Amino acid sequence: MLATRGLATKAVMSCARSVSHVTIIGGGLMGSGITQVAAQTGHKVTLVDLDQNILDQSTARISKSLARVAKKKFGDDAAGAQAFMENTMSAITTATDACSVVKDTDLVIEAIVENMGVKHKLFKELDSVAPESVIFTSNTSSLSIAEIAEVTSRKDRFGGLHFFNPVPVMKLLEVVKTNETSPETLSALATFGKKLGKVTVECSDTPGFIVNRLLVPNLAEAIKMLERGVASAKDIDTAMKLGAGHPMGPLQLADYVGLDTCLFILQGWSTKYPDVELFKVPETLEKLVSEGKLGNKSGEGFYKY
Repeated sequence: MLATRGLATKAVMSCARSVSHVTIIGGGLMGSGITQVAAQTGHKVTLVDLDQNILDQSTARISKSLARVAKKKFGDDAAGAQAFMENTMSAITTATDACSVVKDTDLVIEAIVENMGVKHKLFKELDSVAPESVIFTSNTSSLSIAEIAEVTSRKDRFGGLHFFNPVPVMKLLEVVKTNETSPETLSALATFGKKLGKVTVECSDTPGFIVNRLLVPNLAEAIKMLERGVASAKDIDTAMKLGAGHPMGPLQLADYVGLDTCLFILQGWSTKYPDVELFKVPETLEKLVSEGKLGNKSGEGFYKY
């Protein structure tokens, strides 16, 4: 066991110096955003989704986003902008079978549905075919990295890469380590993040990592304050914007994030940690989601849009 791990660690150390091929699984907003930033920073990228229609939509979304980046970066230099777009798009390939492409990759980034059973099924399959040197990561925002990794034989080569939406715009990348993530793996992930142009922060595998662990309970407390009749939604948001220097108040931010997303995270945490008061789900949040009022994306949440 120790000898096997030693060989794997040497492979990771080699991979850490030059992650060149990245496989991203999940063609949604996060997956396509990660694909874009990886491709435009010189990486070969394979984007995987079971649905070819989703892959087609993802590549169209990436092309449209790149056009905006090119316009900002190159201005009136049409030739430079065209070359940038062509070079970036040529670095991206798509596939519908993850197992067939991980045999020739350095790093896997999973960005699929936030369901532990689905993630376990995926990583168990990938672990059986991927070379030992391949590092596995998840972009989960609320699930335990260690729990996701437990079905694999490469727990020392497993970590979290938590990007923020929209990925091409948001500078932060949380690099998450479990108790078994090796220093070599952590270094490889941090180096990769910096090459993407992100500001990386390292953290342990705790619910919500850094940002969501602080943010989501704050949003929940603002909702509970509204429920208690302490102040109106508008006044709570105004107070935090002008008194704490926040660019957006907590209830407005909850609408922006998506009330269904906030509810999903809190429900997961409160189920796993029932004695933590901060994780209790506000009744108002449950009610709004049950009525289809999800925030910005549905046109109504705490505010109307």
